[in-house]
Amino acid sequence: MKDIWGLAVRGICEVEGKVLLLKVRSKSSHDASKWEIPGGKVKKGEFFDDALRREFIEETGIEITIESLFNAIQNNYTACKTNEQVKSIQLIMKVTADVSEVQISEEHDEYKWFTKEEVRELYNNDLLSKAAKNALEKYI
Repeated sequence: MKDIWGLAVRGICEVEGKVLLLKVRSKSSHDASKWEIPGGKVKKGEFFDDALRREFIEETGIEITIESLFNAIQNNYTACKTNEQVKSIQLIMKVTADVSEVQISEEHDEYKWFTKEEVRELYNNDLLSKAAKNALEKYI
């Protein structure tokens, strides 16, 4: 069986010294009730920067500007629909936004702007998704 590889992109958005995280809905099959970085899968034929802008609008209602690459991680998972093992490369970008008002999608139960110290507490208490934990090690 050949390996299945996927690409995802996520954005660390800081406003006034706080970073935006979204709480995965409690009924999710992956990382339920854990905090994650906004973003998602890149569609076939889509540029990753366009995917990140699309995902941010879908998940938060925020238009972002991409500043730089922050981190790159591998986050493997089991696909919900097919039960296949996927090896996922995730590009974590630093992004900025002019607004701090957020309108979350149905994929999430809540959002919050966290200080670096609060992110460290989430990390230490295992309240971050696996991908967020890997990506934010460099942040905290």
